[in-house]
Amino acid sequence: MQPVSPRRQPKRAATAAFVGTMIEWYDYYIFATAAALVFGQLFFPSEDRLLSTLAAFGTFAVGFFARPLGGVIFGHVGDRIGRKKSLIVTLLMMGIVTVLIGLLPTYEQAGLWAPALLILLRVVQGIAVGGEWGGAVLMAGEHAPEGRRTFFASFAQWGSPAGLILSIIAFRAVTELPEEDLMSWGWRLPFLASALLLIVGLAIRLGVDESPEFEEMKGRQETAKAPALEVLRTAWKPLLLCIGANTLGIAGVYFTNTFMLSYTTQVMELPRSMILDCLFFVAIIQFIVQPLAAAFAEKIGPSRFLVLISLLAMASPYPMFVLVSSGSAPMIVLGIALAAACMASFYAVIAGFVSGVFPTRVRYTAISMAYQICGAIAGGLTPMVGTLLAHRFTGEWWPLALFYTLLAGLSMICVVFLARRHAEAPRAAHA
Repeated sequence: MQPVSPRRQPKRAATAAFVGTMIEWYDYYIFATAAALVFGQLFFPSEDRLLSTLAAFGTFAVGFFARPLGGVIFGHVGDRIGRKKSLIVTLLMMGIVTVLIGLLPTYEQAGLWAPALLILLRVVQGIAVGGEWGGAVLMAGEHAPEGRRTFFASFAQWGSPAGLILSIIAFRAVTELPEEDLMSWGWRLPFLASALLLIVGLAIRLGVDESPEFEEMKGRQETAKAPALEVLRTAWKPLLLCIGANTLGIAGVYFTNTFMLSYTTQVMELPRSMILDCLFFVAIIQFIVQPLAAAFAEKIGPSRFLVLISLLAMASPYPMFVLVSSGSAPMIVLGIALAAACMASFYAVIAGFVSGVFPTRVRYTAISMAYQICGAIAGGLTPMVGTLLAHRFTGEWWPLALFYTLLAGLSMICVVFLARRHAEAPRAAHA
């Protein structure tokens, strides 16, 4: 007998995806902000500020390199046991680890144990995020009404600027403290606050039913035995293209937020509080732009939208650096917002686009591997490459702009090839 089709909960699933990823990305972004502002001095003290900053960004990158492992582990759980169970575990892991980071001793207090423990917790954090993203996208997208996958999947992406806004508010508040208080205990407060967010996230996420597409597949006994191996064996070409397609959405956010925070405060020597204020307004713009971009993409087609916005993104870093170089807060906001709006629009739509490329039985694993492998390469290394370019070409911003253009161009090329292989697949793929 054919099993009864499980009910869809589009609004509840979208809300849970938004709130859950907001919390996960808040945890991730406060680490990024701390790496740019304080971790170099606290955990990697050196007479050479460049080396301290690179070491802090290196710890930041370690989390990205752990993310593909999380994608494989929790993709396996999500494709075989259930999306919901996987998401509960990743949220718990992320919240607990973030609180523990806030309790760590510094190098001055514990010597080499301090950076070692920081790196260990960062690895666990990376594994948790590696499993979170794919499940959140699928819970929202697979609960969506017919033909609305792109828009509903974007709610998982919408959590990213929301988490960024919360992280900036948290660090903006503690940077008002005297320098001595900030470096001794103030930096810990944003990490410890994650405990409260964890409770809220769990309460919301527990109220969502399992993905209806997964339940139907499980009822037909069609779950994959080894999802990662199946993806590598049968879908390695679209996997590689999806890795490349994600580049702008991942590298772009860490360029416009994490690297630009370091660039403006250390290279341009602008006040930290002013730049955090600027990035706060940019994050609000990202937050507003993303759902509008997803809605517009559904009208003109996701692949067409992604190509057009990639072209704009390729051009965006040049006016950004011209405006940022003025040192004026309004110009900095406008400049970074130009690049961030293009990046955020792309990021909002790419999740639904790539999720439609793969069949349900391996979808969690496949999109997680694509996103997290890209994250390990493009996201983890972007702040470091930017820092090295800024040091190598002191006083010149064009190499940084060219670097960003290349990142956006790679995404555009991969989207074009994916669109040819799977013409508007996100609209029709409910396999």
